[in-house]
Amino acid sequence: MVYEEKTMKLEKIYEGKIINLRIDTVELPEKMYSKREIVEHPGGVGIVAITDDNQILLIKQYRKAVNRTLLEIPAGKLEVNEEPRETAIRELKEETGYDAKNYRYLLEFYTSPGYTTEKIYLFMATDLTEGAQELDDGEYCEIEKYTINELLKMIDRGEIIDSKTIIGINLAKDYLKNKE
Repeated sequence: MVYEEKTMKLEKIYEGKIINLRIDTVELPEKMYSKREIVEHPGGVGIVAITDDNQILLIKQYRKAVNRTLLEIPAGKLEVNEEPRETAIRELKEETGYDAKNYRYLLEFYTSPGYTTEKIYLFMATDLTEGAQELDDGEYCEIEKYTINELLKMIDRGEIIDSKTIIGINLAKDYLKNKE
């Protein structure tokens, strides 16, 4: 049996540029009540960009939330009234400088539905053309290229720990296997 939680009260705690925080008071079965802390996020995209020689572009970037440098697929936040595919096109160009002739929707997933509304849309970009990065102010990252086998080993060794990147690499594995 699935139980739904009815929101009895919604209290906005914080409104920021990227996230909002609210506390929902919810009614549980048998007239019990509880509070849920919810991080509202507009969602984002991740792009598995595959070069003509079957290398995958990754971004090396320091992430303050985890206090370390991570390897990630290019990604970014959805802007107001922006379709995920448009975000993918924009973010690939900004972060890597590359344009792609082909974008293929792969899947979407919630990053952590226990406390956030954030949903990531994954795309594959192929038939790439190299250009210059167009990073936002305050954004610093390096572009790196890896083969699928290198990336799978890096995941196994715990060197790649970003969820959207792990999912994207595993989806690319199947795509690249079919290209052989």
